[in-house]
Amino acid sequence: MKFISNAKNEGATILYGGNRPKHLEKGYYVEPTIITDVKTSMQIWREEVFGPVLCVKTFTAEDEAIELANDTHYGLGGAVVSKDIERCDRVSKALQVGAVWVNCSQPCFCQSPFEGVKWSGFGRELGEWGLKNYLSVKQVTEYVSDEQWGWYEPPKQ
Repeated sequence: MKFISNAKNEGATILYGGNRPKHLEKGYYVEPTIITDVKTSMQIWREEVFGPVLCVKTFTAEDEAIELANDTHYGLGGAVVSKDIERCDRVSKALQVGAVWVNCSQPCFCQSPFEGVKWSGFGRELGEWGLKNYLSVKQVTEYVSDEQWGWYEPPKQ
C-alpha cells in the first residue's frame, strides 16, 4: 500500500485498483493495480514490488525497451510478447533476468532451474540445480597405488 501511495504522491496515476479489497481487510491483500504516468525515478519503478501491481511505461524502440528493463538492481524474470520470433530471441538474450517467457507469462516447469540475477532471488530452485543448493561438495582424492606417482611415495603401512 505504501508503494502505491508513494507512486500517487510522486505524480503517477492509479488507473485501476490500488486499495485493499473490502472483503479482505485482515491480512496482506491489495486489489490488482495498474499504474500509469510512471517516471523511471519513482520508487514504484525502481523497487521490486511483489503483488498484483503493474506499472505501465511506453517506449518507441526495441533498444529503449531493453534499456528500461535492464535499468534496475533486480532481475527475477521478464516476458517478451511479439509475433516476430527473431525479435523475441534477440530481446530474450538482451534482458538481464533469470527467466524469460516468450509469448506467455510465468509457466513453471519443475525440471528447469529458476533463479533471479542481480539482487533478485537467492540460489537456484527447481530441477537438479535446485537440489544442488542443499548440497556441499567436497573433493576427496585417495592415493591407492603401491608405486611412486610423481614425487608421491606409496603409503607406508
